[in-house]
Order: sequence, then structure tokens, then C-alpha cells
Amino acid sequence: MYSVSQATLYIKNLFTRDAVLARIVVEGEVSNCKYHSSGHIYFTLKDAGAQLKCVMFASARLKGLDFQMGEGAKVQVLGRISVYERDGSYQMYADRIVMAGLGELYERYERLKKQLSEEGLFDREHKKPIPMYPKRIGIVTAETGAALQDICNILHRRNPYVQPILSPAQVQGEGAADTIVRAIHRLERIGVDVIIVGRGGGSIEDLWAFNEEKVARAVYACAIPIISCVGHETDTTIIDYVSDLRAPTPSAAAELAVREAEELSGRLVDYHSELLGAMLDAIARKRDALQYTERLLWSLRPTARLERRKEQRDALQKALVSAMEANLARARHRLELCAARLDGVSPAKKLSNGYGYISDAAGHAITEASKVKPGDEVRIFLRDGELKTEVKEIGLYDEQ
Repeated sequence: MYSVSQATLYIKNLFTRDAVLARIVVEGEVSNCKYHSSGHIYFTLKDAGAQLKCVMFASARLKGLDFQMGEGAKVQVLGRISVYERDGSYQMYADRIVMAGLGELYERYERLKKQLSEEGLFDREHKKPIPMYPKRIGIVTAETGAALQDICNILHRRNPYVQPILSPAQVQGEGAADTIVRAIHRLERIGVDVIIVGRGGGSIEDLWAFNEEKVARAVYACAIPIISCVGHETDTTIIDYVSDLRAPTPSAAAELAVREAEELSGRLVDYHSELLGAMLDAIARKRDALQYTERLLWSLRPTARLERRKEQRDALQKALVSAMEANLARARHRLELCAARLDGVSPAKKLSNGYGYISDAAGHAITEASKVKPGDEVRIFLRDGELKTEVKEIGLYDEQ
């Protein structure tokens, strides 16, 4: 036994596994068309024998619908059919909606897109960088179209010094793809810095030349970076996936191709200031290094060595003289101290104060009166002379 949810899920899985229902184009007349405030579109496709509920979500609508769909319109819807579990009904989920008759083109578009993607033509690693400061801008578009005027006006306004080079091409109709390929090859031979390939808006038939395989491969093989700008912002062609950079409009492509001259001038002024500052710093460092080297060489010359030796000798001589003078001063000071001490105990000084020195006739000092007898001859030495005399009488002090 199955629950309602289980049975409905089983049926939904059957739809999901069916390859036809997973990618199908259905043609019919639009009825009950409602544009919801969320951006989703709910409608019914019908013909004389049946009807099919459909929904196009807002996310798919941005790229999958380029006209106002209304009651009675005959359309072709590309999408998938699956079960809406809540209502237990099946419905179609639309990825793209076109007026009847254009479905075949979209099928071709999707097949080529899938093929080239699998070959790696859309891979990011193959994208060439757009040069920052191009001088020559190649333009592939109609010679009389508004896209050319838009591109040239923007280029001149942003940077009047760049040179636009037109390689005219037919951008719609029979043989347009061949002229676009030749125009790209022509610019490769001339040699430009970047190429802008595109045109203004139009229907899918008008833009179809840019969905041709030969154009896509020419863009991929081009050695020069290419900016694509086909149609309006919502239009996407095969070369938009292959090109190195995609712009939403021709004017936007010109904006992306060149920088403003004022910005470039400002950058040049900044670079000049930075280079000048770096150069002056480098010169100052080299000058300092040169001056240091000159001083070093000057100090290493023979005469400089002799001068240093002479200076060292003079210094040593001055130090020696200073040391000798210091030692002499110290010795003189010590001598003065010793002389002062000797002067304090000098017999001559004592003699000058009224004292005398007494010796016997033989010159021996007499220090005690008891050592002399009356009649002995003695000699008395005074400060300014000598007395010879004879002892008449001796008086001894009583000892206590």
C-alpha cells in the first residue's frame, strides 16, 4: 500500500527519469497568463485537443523571455515537464519562451552551446587578459550602425589618445558570419591591442550571426583579446561565452576597453613622484657611500698613517711630560715635607734661637754637666761662630 505522497513521488520520479520530458519544446496558444508580483509567470498552453499548465520563475524570466507575453499569443516553450506534488498535477517549467517559429533556432543555439562548452571553448583558463593601457582598439561592427558611433564616442570621451580602427562587417542577414570572421582576421593582421566585436539590440534572428559556429571559433582562435557586446544586456549569444570579456552593450565595451585619460595622467604623476623619490633616495645613499669610501681612502693613505703616528707620538710625549711633571711635583712636595720636618729638628735652627752646642776639645758632644771637671777646655758652637773656653766652676741640679 502507498500513501498519497508516496504515490505522487513515484509518479514524479517517472517524469524525472524520462529524457524527453527533461528537455522538451512545446508549441501552443497562451491562455490564463498571469504576471505575479514575485516575478513568476503562470499560464496555460493549449491547442485544439489539450492544455498544459506552465510556470516560468523570475530567475528564468531574466534571460528566457524578451517580449510581453499575452493572451492568445502562439509561442514555443523550452523547458521540462514534472509533477507538482502539492496539487497532484503535472506542469511545465519554462526556461525559455519565444514566439512560434523561433524554437528551431533556440534548439540550434542550445546544441552548439553544449558542444562548444564540452570542447572547452568557454573555459576560464583560455581567457586572455584585457590590456590596461591599449593604444589601438579594433572594432568589428556595421559601418553605419549606431553601435559604432556609441563605441567611438565613449572611446574619445574617456581617452582621446587611443586610436579606434574599424574593420567593417555585416552584422545580420545572409553571409554576415563570414564577414565577421574576415573582419577579425583583418585586425589580427593589422595588429591592435584589443578588439571589440558586437552590434546593437535586435531579435534572435537579427543576432543570429553571432551564434554561428564559425564566428565562435574565430573569436576563440584570435590571438588578440576580444570583448563581445551583442545586443542588449539581456541578450546572450554564443560568442559572449567564447570571448575574453563580455560587455552588456557596445557603450559598456568601450568603457571596459580603455581607462580614462585623467586617471592615466594621475597615475603617471604618481609614478613620476614615486620614481623621483626613489631616484633621489638612491642618489643620497650612493653619495653617502661615496663619501664614506673617500674618507676611508683618505685615512688609508701613507701620509695619513704618518700623521696618525705623529699624533700618537705627540700624545705619548705629552702624556710622558705630564707624568714626569706630576711625579716631580709629588717628589717636590715630599721633599718640602721632609725639609719641614728636618728644619723642625735642625740644630742650626735651635742655635738661632739662643741655644748652643757644647763639645770637649776633641769634638765629642757634652750633654751632662757631670761629665766635665773644672779646668776642662770646652768648645761652644753658636749660630754665628764658636767659643773656646775653660770651665771654672760646675753646678749640678739636685735630682728629685
